[in-house]
Amino acid sequence: MSDFTHFNDQGRAKMVDITQKPETSRSAIAQSSILLNEEIYTKITNNEMKKGDVLAVAQVAGIMAAKQTSTLIPMCHPIPISGIDISFDWIKTEQSYKLSISSTVKTKGSTGVEMEALTAASVCALTVYDMCKAVDKGMIIGPTFLKEKKGGKNGDFSRQDEPV
Repeated sequence: MSDFTHFNDQGRAKMVDITQKPETSRSAIAQSSILLNEEIYTKITNNEMKKGDVLAVAQVAGIMAAKQTSTLIPMCHPIPISGIDISFDWIKTEQSYKLSISSTVKTKGSTGVEMEALTAASVCALTVYDMCKAVDKGMIIGPTFLKEKKGGKNGDFSRQDEPV
């Protein structure tokens, strides 16, 4: 079991000890999306959804989610997040509208913020779904993926393509 970092000597799950890892600047960008129909697109962009400003609520939900990642993902360390930014971009497809969600999370610490960025993007998409489901439950969330990571012992990562 010694080759597995998240198992103890008894073969049971453990949180990795990062005590000796140096603090460095780290950042991660994650993306998600949600496909929705023209009616929902129009209601969101004209601020006509009955539950309120969908993108404002989703943005706050994503920020809150990033800050709570270690309480949701068992082996994530609670980390001092130094910044979170979430942005949205509309893309018209042949049959629907795609809301692209990008979350950027930064820290100065001993472990990365990939999970925080992924959690923020995911919860943004889920919040949009929740706020719009009364109009149409046929929305499709995803894909959700890591776009970029900087810092840490494993170095930088950058995805050039968008997964299908």
